[in-house]
Amino acid sequence: MMKATIKDLDLKGKTVLVRADFNVPLEDGKITNDKRITAALPTIKYIINAGGKVVLFSHLGRVKTEEDLETLSLLPVGNRLSEKLDQDVYFVNTTKGEELESAIEDLKNREVLLVENTRFEDLDGKKESKNDEALGKYWASLGDVFVNDAFGTAHRSHASNVGISEHLPAVSGFLIEKEIDFLGEAVLNPKRPLVAILGGAKVSDKITVIESLLEKADKILIGGGMANTFLRAQGYDTGKSLVEEDKLDLAKSLLEKGKDKLVLPVDVVAAKEFSNDSEHAVRDASEIEADEMALDVGPKTVELFEEVLKDAKTVVWNGPMGVFEMSNFAQGTIKVCESLAKLEDAITIIGGGDSATAAEQLGFEEDFTHISTGGGASLEFLEGKELPGIKALNDK
Repeated sequence: MMKATIKDLDLKGKTVLVRADFNVPLEDGKITNDKRITAALPTIKYIINAGGKVVLFSHLGRVKTEEDLETLSLLPVGNRLSEKLDQDVYFVNTTKGEELESAIEDLKNREVLLVENTRFEDLDGKKESKNDEALGKYWASLGDVFVNDAFGTAHRSHASNVGISEHLPAVSGFLIEKEIDFLGEAVLNPKRPLVAILGGAKVSDKITVIESLLEKADKILIGGGMANTFLRAQGYDTGKSLVEEDKLDLAKSLLEKGKDKLVLPVDVVAAKEFSNDSEHAVRDASEIEADEMALDVGPKTVELFEEVLKDAKTVVWNGPMGVFEMSNFAQGTIKVCESLAKLEDAITIIGGGDSATAAEQLGFEEDFTHISTGGGASLEFLEGKELPGIKALNDK
């Protein structure tokens, strides 16, 4: 998947429209984690150093009401970005119109401007999220070239990524280039054995990923709530555990198709209530009691997973092994994270989402080869789907 990158363009004197991912967590108007801003810096600095004018677009949250216009402004992002770049970042608190056009026209080479939250356009008929043709064309008219560096929205066809791409030379930034390199290699040309670890609550969220990986991976380790559906499909009593009854036949067919490729929990941490304070105990997978629910994988399962992982050369992990937010049911996720961090001769990739949060919180961020910036996008990429935001970019 050879897409043109920012290095393929002459940017001097050009107005460069950049779709970044500044969808950062906010609390009382304050940014609580600025990793996404930091991740965008290499692309922004490259344009500055090349003598271009930077115009940044991003969404923030979901805009549904007039109140959201007050609480979901990108102004705090502009302020934080200014600190990180050590230069002024001009902020325009509108998404279109004369004020925005004049501000962009007045930009000098190496200056940076941030446009207000693109999803403010969603109050008027979801124009951003539904890739309104006129909106994409209008935004494209504000610049000379387009750089998409927001992998987190690459699986969505929005006006601010696909829409702009249709009207300008469109290339990837360094972040998307890195995602394509790592995830693409893991899927299309992995060093083997390739082991996938899939967790999270539901089989239905990851059906197509499992089906796709059954053809590509050497082993697939299943944890989290989704493992319960597979355990029930094997005929085990899973008590009050979360089980997708309507997916049992599918789970059976995946087990038949996958045979020994699919590795399921052999024991679990079970509790009577969905609460960190609930009484809990380790049970064999076949011995969950009627009034219990499985909330984490158990120690024997961790050992089993570690045995599989020790020979792996490529590992892709998406989804926690249990209810990671509760300390009593976080050990499975922690142990898997530790096992991956210790692998010395393997390419280890986290597919964003809760797995990435776990690695960051546990201090293992630097021990992974790559942590994806897009949970949903990385999942669809692993499925082998063509992501609209990447498909729209020019080929090399």
